[in-house]
Amino acid sequence: MNSQTVLRVGVVCDLLEEHWPSMDLVADELLCTLPEVVSPRIVPTRLRPAMPRWPAALAHATGLTVAVNANRYLDRHRRYPMWLRQHRAGYDAYHIVDHTYAHLVHELPAMRTVVTCHDVDAFRSLFDPEREPRSRTFRAMARRVLEGLRRAAIVTCDSAATRDALVMHGLRTNRLEVVPLGVHPAFTPVADPAPYDGDPLLLHVGSTIARKRIDVLLRVLARVRNRRPGARLVRVGGAFTAEQAALARALGVAQWITVMPAISQAGLADLYRQAALVLLPSETEGFGLPVIEAMACGTPVLASDLAVLHEVGGAAAAYAPVGNVEAWAAAVDALLAERDTLPEQWTRRRKAAVERAAAFTWGRFAQRMAECYTEVAGG
Repeated sequence: MNSQTVLRVGVVCDLLEEHWPSMDLVADELLCTLPEVVSPRIVPTRLRPAMPRWPAALAHATGLTVAVNANRYLDRHRRYPMWLRQHRAGYDAYHIVDHTYAHLVHELPAMRTVVTCHDVDAFRSLFDPEREPRSRTFRAMARRVLEGLRRAAIVTCDSAATRDALVMHGLRTNRLEVVPLGVHPAFTPVADPAPYDGDPLLLHVGSTIARKRIDVLLRVLARVRNRRPGARLVRVGGAFTAEQAALARALGVAQWITVMPAISQAGLADLYRQAALVLLPSETEGFGLPVIEAMACGTPVLASDLAVLHEVGGAAAAYAPVGNVEAWAAAVDALLAERDTLPEQWTRRRKAAVERAAAFTWGRFAQRMAECYTEVAGG
């Protein structure tokens, strides 16, 4: 391809109706940044159908999980492929931005398709059925998705940890590349922060799925409040499950928690800046976007002691063992004590966080993806 050729890329996005903020963010930032990085040689186009609203509304109205899942299956595995067959023509390369939609590779020229893999959770029922018991139907869908992933010309991974997990579990494909995610420009530090004279605000950003270990988060809050009665928690990412809400009430911390839906990047940045600490107690992660978002705002992070979170946070973040509530509570206490009594050390910690986050930009992400598109365009 010469320097004058325009390369047309179809960017296959998650269904908007599924409300996955992190996946929508990746697609939006790629589509926004790519023309700025390589314009006008590469022209991206969003490929995403609008699903009919009434089936999902009817499924949710029943209150039956089976009805909701059935509609989700029809949207992903029947309606979306049918739509894509009618709209796939006219592109030189394709990019499926969420590996859980990799079954759509079957509708595209596979050797001209790139898939971004964010974690291996979607395939856990295939390689670790004891830990992730699923129905025969679910496993069949997972195999279909995995077959699509294996057919893609290039699979990019958010982290080396995700790439290594794909290889370790035999999920490897034609080609694996590590392309880290970026930080939205809204996430910047406060130039001159006010003195810390209020009760500490702890912040968690993410969903309530099991691997996020919301149970650990709630138990840590309860222990921290025993020593710091003014401590409170803000959680962004939607309502607790019934079980999580019941645990919060049983621990006596429900009134000290503010639960918020997904919010704008600017609003989230403001929350990061207000927080004393951001907590990420997950037992598995594919990247850990809140780590670099918080650090870009100059807010220290306490994260689970996972290889992938070390890869992202480096020495600028603090870590605690997965699921160890006492160790987590002690680490929170130590960090808050540092904030209160060692301001110079705390300032160095904040500065290190900002410097670490600066390595992750959507411009670099888009540039690396542009190289992948150029490579597969002749496939």
